Amino acid sequence: MAIQWYPGHMTSARKKAAETMEFIDVVIEVLDARLPEASHNPMIEQLRLFRQRPNLKILNKADLADPAATQAWLNHFNRQPGVKAVALSCKKPGDANKIPSLCRALAPHRGSSLKPLRMMIMGIPNVGKSTLMNALLNRRIAKVGDEPAVTKSQQRFELDDTMSITDTPGMMWPKIEYDSDGFMLAASHAIGRNAVIDEDVAIFLGNVLLERYPALLNARYKTDVSGMDGVDLVEHVAKRRGYRLKGGEADMEKAAMALLTDYRSGALGRVSLETPDSRALMQQRVAEQRKHQPDSATEASDQDAETDSPSLKSAAPD
Repeated sequence: MAIQWYPGHMTSARKKAAETMEFIDVVIEVLDARLPEASHNPMIEQLRLFRQRPNLKILNKADLADPAATQAWLNHFNRQPGVKAVALSCKKPGDANKIPSLCRALAPHRGSSLKPLRMMIMGIPNVGKSTLMNALLNRRIAKVGDEPAVTKSQQRFELDDTMSITDTPGMMWPKIEYDSDGFMLAASHAIGRNAVIDEDVAIFLGNVLLERYPALLNARYKTDVSGMDGVDLVEHVAKRRGYRLKGGEADMEKAAMALLTDYRSGALGRVSLETPDSRALMQQRVAEQRKHQPDSATEASDQDAETDSPSLKSAAPD
C-alpha cells in the first residue's frame, strides 16, 4: 500500500511561500530528527535554491532521536553548501533562542534596524514549526495540535527592530517517491490518519524497530523479540496490554495505536528510523529494482522493495 497525502490547501500554501521567498533572507527548515531526509520536502529545496537563500536545518525532536544517528545527519547536512544544521528540541526555550544568531551567521549583511533580518520557517506538517514560533516569541501565537496541518495560513511577526519571522503552513509534496518515506511519515504522525491504515503503519514500524532496536522493545514489552516480525510484535502488544476483540482475537488496531504512541511519545526510548547510510542503501535498492522492470510495474513494486526495510543496524554510524 503506497501512502500519499496532499490536502488541497497545500497548493495555495506553496504558491504563497514562493511569493514570500523573494522577500526573506534565511529559510529555516524544520525536520523531524528521527527521519530527517524522509521529512524533508523537496519543494522547499527548489524554492530556496531558485532564490539562492541560505538554509538553517533544524533537526527538531532531537530528544526523541538516536544521538548517533542524529550526529551522522548533522555531518551529512553540514557538508552541503549554504546549509547549517543543528539538532534541538523546539519545546525547550533555551534551544529556540539559539536560532536568531545562527540565522545572522548565514546572512551577515542583514540584522540591523535599517536592514532587518527576515526569516521564514518552513517544513512538513507536525514537525514543530508552530512550537518553534511560540518559543521564539515567548508567547502562544501559533496554534499547536496533535493532528498534522493545524496551521493553514502564513503569519509574520517582529522579534525586535532588527529581525522578523514568518511562519508557514505545513507543506507536503504531490507524490512521495519512496513508499518507505510514506510509512515513516505516517508512523511519526506527519500524515493525516484518513490517508493511512494504522495497522499497516505499525507493522512497518515494528519491522524497523526489530531490526535496529530490539533491546528497547525487550525492555518496553517485557519479552524476547528475537525471531519476531512486525505482525508478531503488534500481536504481542495486544496480548501484553489485554487488547482483545469479542471472541478472544487480538485487537490489532488498538495494539497498533499503542505501538505507534509509544514510538511517538518516546516511551520506547531514543529511536531514529533512518541514517544517511541506510537511506543510501534503500535508494540504491529501489533504483536497481526499477531499472530491471517496465515503467508500468515500477510503482507497484516500490512497496515490496522498501517495506522489507534495509538493514539499519549495519548502516548505523559508528
